Amino acid sequence: MFVKDVVVQNQVGLHARPATFFIQKANEFKSTIWVEKQERRINAKSLLGVLSLGIVGGSKIRILAEGSDEEEAVNELVRLVDSGFAE
Repeated sequence: MFVKDVVVQNQVGLHARPATFFIQKANEFKSTIWVEKQERRINAKSLLGVLSLGIVGGSKIRILAEGSDEEEAVNELVRLVDSGFAE
């Protein structure tokens, strides 16, 4: 399992458009991927799951992956979050 923490950079957080970009990127990988915020863990490939976390700007989230491409998956998702989703 590969894990990294990241702080959401864009002001509005993972609302519908950035969350869609996030799950599209997550679905490019074979690994099982999760996002954690505080004590909640959701499937990173689920739009409703990501939206249900209520991730706002400045939130600290943890991205976890397990599988053949786990390290690449986590690093790519962290890079996407760090980019602020071009907002």
